[in-house]
Amino acid sequence: MKKSPVGTLLLHIAFALAAVSSPAADDGTAPNRLVIHADQGKEKINRNIYGHFSEHLGRCIYEGIWVGEDSPIPNTRGIRNDIVAALKRIKIPLLRWPGGCFADEYHWKDGIGPKDARPTMINTHWGGVTENNHFGTHEFLDLCAQLGCEPYLCGNVGSGAVLEMQQWVEYITFDGVSPMAELRKANGHPDPWKLKYFGIGNENWGCGGNMSAEYYADQYLRYATYVRNFAGNTIFKIACGPNRDDYHWTEVLMQRCARRMNGLALHFYCGTGKKSRSATEFDEGDWFHNLKTALRMEELVTKHSEIMDRFDPDKKVGLMVDEWGAWHAVEPGTNKGFLYQQNSLRDALAAGLTLNIFNRHCDRVRMANIAQVINVLQAMILTDKERITLTPTYHVFEMFVPHHDAIRLPDELTTADYSIGGEKIPALNASASRDAAGKIHITLCNLDPNRPAPIECELRGAKASRVSGRVLTAPEITAHNTFDQPERVRPVAFDGARPSANGFSATLPPRSVVALEIQP
Repeated sequence: MKKSPVGTLLLHIAFALAAVSSPAADDGTAPNRLVIHADQGKEKINRNIYGHFSEHLGRCIYEGIWVGEDSPIPNTRGIRNDIVAALKRIKIPLLRWPGGCFADEYHWKDGIGPKDARPTMINTHWGGVTENNHFGTHEFLDLCAQLGCEPYLCGNVGSGAVLEMQQWVEYITFDGVSPMAELRKANGHPDPWKLKYFGIGNENWGCGGNMSAEYYADQYLRYATYVRNFAGNTIFKIACGPNRDDYHWTEVLMQRCARRMNGLALHFYCGTGKKSRSATEFDEGDWFHNLKTALRMEELVTKHSEIMDRFDPDKKVGLMVDEWGAWHAVEPGTNKGFLYQQNSLRDALAAGLTLNIFNRHCDRVRMANIAQVINVLQAMILTDKERITLTPTYHVFEMFVPHHDAIRLPDELTTADYSIGGEKIPALNASASRDAAGKIHITLCNLDPNRPAPIECELRGAKASRVSGRVLTAPEITAHNTFDQPERVRPVAFDGARPSANGFSATLPPRSVVALEIQP
């Protein structure tokens, strides 16, 4: 990636100003120290932790992914070429579709066959708009093939029938003679697709039917029975899991269904306390609130994992955080039901710390899907007709690519606090891994927007012969990318780390995400 002279200059100015205001070493703050056990790694960081989510919501599908074959915007069979290219650069491993709340009112047969014959439907959850169903099963699976990623389908339990779900799986995966296989062939796809991940409903404690845990557990067992494996295709079945800290839901599902499911889905969003504010108009108090809320993911993953461990000590069932991210107010003047929000440096920090948490819990967390991939909530990409812009969160996902399928290295982090208004959170956050080539990768977040963070790192079982890296930061906490200024927030080379006798030392700029590569 080409280095931006303006971006580099702004970074150095911001870092110099912050260094002037840095507290003295004797101000009582704890030293920042990271110990990485490079000789103890055993769990793999599943690349699906870096998965994404696409729902029929606002402009995620239509105007985002799908423009149609006749659009002047360059496309391949109706799917935007620039979107595919951008997502391939972050090595998107997996994409969830069609929802979300939309999934439990979606009837898949409405989205197959000739487009001019497909019935319309009202999207009652998101804006009350009419859907033409031009983007359906074939188009989604074509998108995943273009991206080179795994499809993750979410089935309709809330308003759909068991037979409907059974036939969807048969339509996609059966290679013999059957009514659904013949229907697929008539619609232009003679060979079956491979489908690994299938969700049995979405948020069935809420928009997916307002069910109790006990009632949903029974429904899960019923529906999952008919999600069958055809033609050597093995389905990884994911049950609707808890909302935030509903530990009762997890206990019931694990007790009743653990032997018949492969994954349990957890949903959690952070966001600004003042919902009336734009996602780019906030103060340091809002910054702190959002990051403090995002850090709750550590507690949620830990406590839900402890319950899962009681019923599944061998960790056969994965914790799948298939909706997460920052949920702010919509941009002024936009449809409230479209959940279109800008994406600032604050969201990049929230993404970085959350991905670090998932990495550290990779023994149980096997998948995560940030909401959502384009034009909705904490998006990777924003579009405006033919133009796109990559968000700060997109750049974090690109910086974390070396963690994909790498071996997680245990770490111990001692950090100073970041305090405001009598509240405090840890200022630093980190995770580490070793890739197949033996290189060590460390991602660190400095949540303090005002002070740089000197840190000493000890590498046990390895020696750092060379340290290189990149940093994502900006002069203001509200900094974000626009269609006219798409490179305000982007990674630049980081030269603030040096090898030491036992590891390395570094100084992290304030409000920054830093990715380091250690050559042993």
